[in-house]
Amino acid sequence: MTDHFLTEIVMLCIHILELFGIFVIVFGCIKAFLQYLRAGFTTEGRDIKLELAKILAFALEFKLGGEILRTVITKNMKELYMLGAVILLRSFLTLVIHYEIKFESD
Repeated sequence: MTDHFLTEIVMLCIHILELFGIFVIVFGCIKAFLQYLRAGFTTEGRDIKLELAKILAFALEFKLGGEILRTVITKNMKELYMLGAVILLRSFLTLVIHYEIKFESD
């Protein structure tokens, strides 16, 4: 009974974090696109690209938080391996985006 309740609470938190990440990505991309339109379809001002990279990195942090929470409710090693691969992939993407942010801001 307690395990089922804990699983349901954790799953709800995971879905909320995933939803936060989705909202950040969608609204951030819309904002960046509108700035791109206002700039006359040019990316000469690197601010748009830099801002979008920051938004994507921020959204990935929410998604990564959801994956870390998912480790609490994994039932077997196969799920844990798959989850580990997803966490590594998202962490790698975050590192690449942070590298791009650093490279663009210099």
